[in-house]
Amino acid sequence: MSLIKSQPRPDLVDRARDLVEPIRKYVSWHEEHRELHPEVLDMLGRSELLKMRVPARYGGSVADMRTIVDVISELARADGSVGWSCVSFTMASWLSSLVPDETQDVIWNDPEVRFCGSVELNGVAEPTDGGYILNGRWHFNTGSPHATWDAHFAVLKHPDGTGEPALAVVPVSSLTLVDDWHTSGLRGTGSRTSVAKDLFVPEGWLVRMLPMAVEGKLATKLNAEYEAWHVPFMQMAIAVASAPALGMAHAALENYLELVPKRAITYTHYARQSEAPVTHLQLGEAVQLISEAEFHVYRMVDRLDSKAASGEPWTNEEKAIARMDAGAAVGRARQAVDILADAAGASSIYSHVPLQQIQRDIGALHHHAIMYPNTNLETLGRVLLGFEPNTDFL
Repeated sequence: MSLIKSQPRPDLVDRARDLVEPIRKYVSWHEEHRELHPEVLDMLGRSELLKMRVPARYGGSVADMRTIVDVISELARADGSVGWSCVSFTMASWLSSLVPDETQDVIWNDPEVRFCGSVELNGVAEPTDGGYILNGRWHFNTGSPHATWDAHFAVLKHPDGTGEPALAVVPVSSLTLVDDWHTSGLRGTGSRTSVAKDLFVPEGWLVRMLPMAVEGKLATKLNAEYEAWHVPFMQMAIAVASAPALGMAHAALENYLELVPKRAITYTHYARQSEAPVTHLQLGEAVQLISEAEFHVYRMVDRLDSKAASGEPWTNEEKAIARMDAGAAVGRARQAVDILADAAGASSIYSHVPLQQIQRDIGALHHHAIMYPNTNLETLGRVLLGFEPNTDFL
């Protein structure tokens, strides 16, 4: 069967680019209030940038992966918190479109529906009459203050005591949100902890992940017609999640190029920093690192799209390389931002200078477990030497 291809949508990238300056007006508000401003959410909604992985029959665009990455990069160029929030909405929408079609009819009945989610296996689901009882505590639930539905990973317990990964989609109103998002970076994402206590999840609102990941058996029938839902979750997730690093690195470069012509190098005879050879070296190295980050992101994206089109299965080595690409992209982008922030001098530490926040935001992204460079390098090395990858999230 020929699958429906995801299409390039340069118009969505243009919409994201047009929002960069309007979003930047709310950066300080996001920092202070630790969540996105309602007007920013309205902008994203009006531009349909939160519908890139909403099924087409509910008004979604189902854009190709390069479009998704470019949109998120542009939003992160405006504000890292907005870019990361779009990552979360996109991944949770994709996940929630794996459940049975009749369940999706309920979810997407609201055209303004918003999603959050956490893929930590921090919950336990136990079968009961008509469904499951869910208990758990999930951290880093981006966008939860504004979301209507939550997509959570949990361990589905079997009678023999074993378990397997499962996805549960539940109303945010049925969870307890803990206002614990007090962080050094990505403060505007509102990534609060959510708690489920003896929550009943009806049949059809929880799906087993292994049949989908290993055998390609989807609970949804209608979305199974699309290439977009025939990609491995982890490889899709890390490609999307590394995109904000590109946008933040480009924002840092823009801010640096704006600052340099206006300053001297204190305690030297350089009246213009732009005349100093060290400035040329630092700038050149930063641009090189940003280019390397772009290479790694787009290699992931191109492989995702090509394999979805061909139906060719992923090898463990290819999956590990994708993990490496994600870590390398975020790592290189962070190095570039650090070089630019250091080169900008002491004046860049003022709170009104974007560089200091960009450095904090990309530092927070760099610590994300699925993109931490050293862990991903170790995983690749293990696979290349014939060992088990030492992770269930390859």
